[in-house]
Order: sequence, then C-alpha cells, then structure tokens
Amino acid sequence: MKATIERAALLKSLGHVQSVVERRNTIPILSNVLIEAGDNGTIRFMATDLDLQIVDEAEAAIDQPGTTTVSAHTLFEIVRKLPEGSQVSLSAAEGRLHIAASRYKSNLPTLPRDDFPVIAEGELPTSFELPAAKLRQIIDKTRFAISTEETRYYLNGIFMHVADDVLKAAATDGHRLARVTIARPEGAQGMPDIIVPRKCIGELRKLLDEVEGSVAVSLSASKIRFTLGHAVLTSKLIDGTFPDYSRVIPTGNDKLLTIDPKSFLQGVDRVATIASEKTRAVKMALDRDKITLSVTSPENGTATEEVPGDYSAAGFEIGFNAKYLSDILSQIESDTVEVHLADAAAPTLIRENDKAEALYVLMPMRV
Repeated sequence: MKATIERAALLKSLGHVQSVVERRNTIPILSNVLIEAGDNGTIRFMATDLDLQIVDEAEAAIDQPGTTTVSAHTLFEIVRKLPEGSQVSLSAAEGRLHIAASRYKSNLPTLPRDDFPVIAEGELPTSFELPAAKLRQIIDKTRFAISTEETRYYLNGIFMHVADDVLKAAATDGHRLARVTIARPEGAQGMPDIIVPRKCIGELRKLLDEVEGSVAVSLSASKIRFTLGHAVLTSKLIDGTFPDYSRVIPTGNDKLLTIDPKSFLQGVDRVATIASEKTRAVKMALDRDKITLSVTSPENGTATEEVPGDYSAAGFEIGFNAKYLSDILSQIESDTVEVHLADAAAPTLIRENDKAEALYVLMPMRV
C-alpha cells in the first residue's frame, strides 16, 4: 500500500474512528485501525470494539492500493503533531507502516488485515432519515438520564420505539426519566423496539456536530447503522427489555408551579454548593408565588434562596437531588417551565408546556 493524504483530512478521519478504540485491550488487533487504500482515490479507515464499529473515508492520492492495520491511538497522536498543511505519505510493507511528512519520518509495526474483525450487519429491514438537528436534540434531551449501573444493563442506553404516529426516545436511571416525542419518520413504521447503547450515543453525538442535513438510519432488532456524510457508525443494540416507563409518568399531579428555568437553575446551583457529595439534597418549600430553596449540611451549615414563581396551590415541602434537578432544568430552552407536583413522595412532572416534545419525571428525595 502506498498513498499520500493531506494532514487535515487524515486527522479528521482518524479522529472519528480512534475514539471507538478502547485504551486497554487484551486483543491486540482491537487497538488498531484498519486502513484500506482503494483504487478510486479514497482511503477507508475502520475501528471497532466488537460492539461498535466506525468507518470513515477521505480523499487521497493512491500510488498502490492495499490494506494494513496499525495502532489507532499512536497514528492519531503522530498525525495530530505533524505541521499543519503537510502532505502525509503512508506506505505499508513487510509488517511496517512508514509515515513521512515534511522532515518527519516514522515506522510503526502493523498486524495482518485478516485478523481484523468486522461486525456482520445482516439484514437491516427498517430504514429512515432524520434531520441531524433533530437527532442532536433527541440525544441532548435524554442521554443525561441514561443509567450507568451495569447490573441494570437494559437501562444503559436510549430506548426508541414507535407508537401510533410518533417516534419516542426515552432514558431513565430509576431516579429520573427523560422522554422526547417526534413525528414518526417516513419508513419507521413497524420498526422493532430498540435500546441504543450509551457508547454508541456518545460517538454518534460527536459525529453529529459536523453534519448538516439528514442522517440515514437503518436497523434490525439487534443492530443499528447511522450514515453521516463520509462516516458510517454501526452498533449492536442492547439485548434486553426496557421497562414500561409510561407507568411512572404522572397524569394526576394537580399542583402547578410555573417558573423561569434559568433563575430556578441558578438558585438550585447556589444553595447546592454546600450540599454533601453523598446526598446532594435540596429542599423546596412552596408557598403562594414564593419558592424557598434550602440545603442543610451537617458539615457545611445551611443555605437558602427565594426564587419567584407562579404557584397558587396548597403549600408543602419536597426534596430533590440537586444534580438531577439541574440536569433537567439545563435542557429547558423556553422562558418558563411547568413543574407539576402532587405531594412530597410522588414523582414530579417537568416540561416546557403540554405541546413540548420533551418531558421529564423526577423522583423526590426525603430531606
């Protein structure tokens, strides 16, 4: 293999693929990126961790088509440090990859192409397109609620399913729930219920920052593929059953607080400064058009702040985890947010209004 490629193009492609590669691997080939120089003027780069695979391609001058694999992180770091604008020459022969750019030369050990695993996609019967901006919104408004508890592996991703004429995406860790509802894309009818893993969501979100227009999505009950410009991300789906989250969305919460999310978030943030790391509990005392936030910490003392809000139901007190509440409030883009409450022990519903695509449910804490 022999090819010459512009540093910026090489760095962009390697940046996309190398982040899939785990830092510590017991299987040496999984530390490598597969480099394929075709005879059509493009180089393909591929990396995988056996659950997630990413392929990206870039234009290059190909002198001799061929294939090799080399350490993904090492190659990325070398290219990152090369002078801007330089032309990078890559040539593979006799178990080494020779890299030359400007006055720099290096020579890295390679592993055979045949050892490199590829995720077999099989049939992906459901296909549809989503605007990149809509996909970004779905991820941003739900992924903070993905559980990190490995024992409940079926909560370690975003659940996507079609109901009636809408596509719903939901994530929960048992303490809070985030759900976004959008119009069902053309072609998504009949799609299986799927759970997209956290790592795939993270890699997809990074790629979405560089994409305008639409993203092609193809899926089966066990795999999903996203095509974003030159990059193709393929992932296994979580094999498990997501709980029926609709049961925890309260419908009878009759106490309504309407409040400015920014001043509410800032108030929570200020009083939570002294909260203990373990509980992070903030108490909210509701009175007519007056909300008092307070934190009492045995080590750090007390803090209170009054936040103006629109509230006319009976007064009561309720506690929340300050971080969970802040995570939700920071997703609210409008000037007001509705907080639907029932009592100190019942789940609370938070949304911009009844027409909003996103809704959040937060379990209270004892304080």
